[in-house]
Amino acid sequence: MTRAAYDHQIQSLRDDVVSIASMVDKAIARAVDALRTQDVDLARDVRREDKLINAARWRGEEAAILLIATQGPMAGDLRMIASAHQIFTDLERMADHAAGIAKIVMETADEALLKPLVDIPRMSLIAREMLADSITAFVERDEALARRVAIRDDEVDVLYDQVYRELLTYMMADPTTINRATRLLWAAHNVERIGDRVTNICERVIFTITGEFEEMDGGRKERQKSRDAAASASTALG
Repeated sequence: MTRAAYDHQIQSLRDDVVSIASMVDKAIARAVDALRTQDVDLARDVRREDKLINAARWRGEEAAILLIATQGPMAGDLRMIASAHQIFTDLERMADHAAGIAKIVMETADEALLKPLVDIPRMSLIAREMLADSITAFVERDEALARRVAIRDDEVDVLYDQVYRELLTYMMADPTTINRATRLLWAAHNVERIGDRVTNICERVIFTITGEFEEMDGGRKERQKSRDAAASASTALG
């Protein structure tokens, strides 16, 4: 294979990352909009299109593996290809979280929202901004941008904690709200996990550039344990 052909395949892999990220961004936006408006048809669209993202993920991973197997890339190229392979997985998981929100819409279509949604849409907007910037950091090999994006996960976490406290207040004041509050909590949990997945991408960007793997969770793992326990407890209440 000529160098020009090899470079074309490398660029094609980057383009695949950008393309799937765009599909995921759309899925997140539509899922949260479906939740906000209780639009079941839109929620069904999100779940249908999740299959397209799954297929794109597998094609991207196959292309990455084929490049490694046939071209024997070295150093920075190898790290970029390996990182792209992992990023495809994180993007597909984000789409799963969006589909999870859509499923909640479909399951609660006959119920009025517990309250107008404010913080969950704000969470999703930040997560989508993070996603866009993390992909820019990957394409442009921008370590500083990747680090700034990872820090923004704390903004999503703060809003999630706020949502949790508010919904817990509803459940304690009126047990009849437990089911609706729990579903909203799980929707918020899905958005919060999207932010965590973006942080994973930022870690991969830094690995691609520096050759060193650096966890950028900022205590995320411990916070996640407490959130998972809280979410399970709220489910048990229902």
